[in-house]
Amino acid sequence: MKELKYLNKFFYKYRYRLIIGILTTIIARIFSLFTPRLINKSLTTVEEYMKGNVTDLDFVKNDLLLNILMIIGAVLVSGFFTFVMRQTIIVMSRYIEFDVKNEIFEQYEKLTQRFYKKNRTGDLMNRISEDVNKVRMYVGPAIMYSINMFTLFVVVITNMFRIDSTLTLYTLLPLPILSILIYTLSRIINNRSRVVQESLSNLTTQAQEVFSGLNIIKAYGIEKQSFEKFDTLALVSKEKNIALVKANALFFPMMVLLIGISNILVIYIGGMRYINGDIQSFGVIAEFIIYVNMLTWPVAVVGWVTSMVQQAEASQKRINEFLKEQPEVKNTAKENSIIHGNIEFKNVTFTYEDTNITALKNISFSLKQGQTLAILGKTGSGKSTILNLIARMYDVDGGQVLIDKNPIATLHLDDLRRNIGFVPQEAFLFSDTIGNNIKFGNPNATDATIIEAAKNAHIHHNISEFNEQYETKVGERGVTLSGGQKQRISIARAIIANPQILIFDDCLSAVDTETEEIILNNLEVVSKGKTTIIVSHRVSSAKNADLILVLEDGKIIQKGTHDRLSSESGYYQDIYNQQLTEQAT
Repeated sequence: MKELKYLNKFFYKYRYRLIIGILTTIIARIFSLFTPRLINKSLTTVEEYMKGNVTDLDFVKNDLLLNILMIIGAVLVSGFFTFVMRQTIIVMSRYIEFDVKNEIFEQYEKLTQRFYKKNRTGDLMNRISEDVNKVRMYVGPAIMYSINMFTLFVVVITNMFRIDSTLTLYTLLPLPILSILIYTLSRIINNRSRVVQESLSNLTTQAQEVFSGLNIIKAYGIEKQSFEKFDTLALVSKEKNIALVKANALFFPMMVLLIGISNILVIYIGGMRYINGDIQSFGVIAEFIIYVNMLTWPVAVVGWVTSMVQQAEASQKRINEFLKEQPEVKNTAKENSIIHGNIEFKNVTFTYEDTNITALKNISFSLKQGQTLAILGKTGSGKSTILNLIARMYDVDGGQVLIDKNPIATLHLDDLRRNIGFVPQEAFLFSDTIGNNIKFGNPNATDATIIEAAKNAHIHHNISEFNEQYETKVGERGVTLSGGQKQRISIARAIIANPQILIFDDCLSAVDTETEEIILNNLEVVSKGKTTIIVSHRVSSAKNADLILVLEDGKIIQKGTHDRLSSESGYYQDIYNQQLTEQAT
């Protein structure tokens, strides 16, 4: 239960709902005791009439009618308070579910790229859905039925002892056996629940990967292999779930058997005591049988609640492990930061922890506000790493990254990223309208501003041709658009944010050179006074930059302007001449 201690803060937060739920449970259970008592009283009256001790038939009828009305009233009152109990405790569980999901989502946003490289999307989705649902079952139904069970046990058993302690002891004899069996089964259920959640994560991950890469699967004709892999994981998940269900299935038959034994003991022992004169009325036996059957549901709930608690603990353990993860990039600044856009790298070295690859080695350069930097180099040379460090997606291993002469770690992280318009290599669009995807960069943008940003990204004319124009739904990850269209919408999203720093990570690779020229000319106007960084494989994207860096194996091998680098032998001149030749042909 130590993993579930994390939820205590939520119980305190909603303590008034919990207290009301407990009080209404106690009241409901007290009123539920009226029924067996009144049945005992009614049967005793009939018995006295049959023995001749009561001769007035009208008195018997009136007494029975009064008892029936009181039973109906007690049931209605008990039912009302049971309804209130469910409304308070079950609703509380939904509030806690809401809070836990929000905490997990906030943690998702805080964690860095290193974490997401190590963890699978399906597993992360499973924690915020299936695991949280298991926890909700603990804070709602499990708590509610536990309170109900405990209250009913105390109230009913106390009343049974008050009536006949000997008969009560015989009646409750099977319960200790049930407790031992429950303890044994609980340990089995806990282990099997953990295995089920892990297998479900594997299944979810596989399904998510198939959905994301469906085009590749179809293109390579590997549907059969993909299905077989999913089928294997599904079979494993099925076997694990069946094993868990088998353990849970033992509770109900066990409960029925033990309650049946209790009923037999009530009838036999109670009957013998009635014959011996220790019990004055057979109404007591009827009352005890009702009490035993009243305890049937709590005894059944013991197994169900135990199962829910064990599953919730296994799920909460997974959630706790995730919530304890500390992001490598921490926001230590307490005051807001004003960003102008001066950038300086001083002997920066960076190694990716997961691969142990040193992406940058002793990199140094400076860029003033309003200037443009172009970075070229082969794949894996470290271009994107520089951009990620400017956006502080990672912290450097050695050296310093300075923004406006301040170490980047001293700046408020939210202010830094709000002042960066980042267009990544792989354009990502949300499953929303084109207009809302552009507006994502500035939620308060007007329609006119959206259109202006689209024009600067040279995508407005394409959008205008769509039937619904800016209200066109792009589908998951922008699947309904071409690569070039997605890139240009991403550029519009960065432009509309009006940041101090614009970063374009090879985001013109899917457009032709003519479109590229138009966009670059527009960006030259839009980015006036802003610091702009362009990563590209094309010299045409870099030629107008104030500073050009050429990277190779994490090092700067060339540095300067277009005129200088194109006139000296090296990588830049080679690629420049090659691209000139390609354009000529």
